[in-house]
Amino acid sequence: MLSLNEKIQHLENYLSQANENYADTFKEDIVMFIDDFTDQNKLLSFLNKIDSLEKIENWVDKLCSRIVLKFDSEGEEINDFIYDYIQLG
Repeated sequence: MLSLNEKIQHLENYLSQANENYADTFKEDIVMFIDDFTDQNKLLSFLNKIDSLEKIENWVDKLCSRIVLKFDSEGEEINDFIYDYIQLG
């Protein structure tokens, strides 16, 4: 079983990897939104529901894909979009 700190570290490392495509460019926005990659950050409590490193990567990839497909920069803020995804999935 992975600890919360291991999950947080993996999330931070995965978000810091080089961009391979357009969707990956939004990883920087996620990093800026989360800001504090420690177990004290309540935003990261969603990681308690994730039980593998692969699922963390899938979570990030899905969020980046949703930003590409559904984010409306004229009608909403990127931080609000990311927050909604963290809270509601």
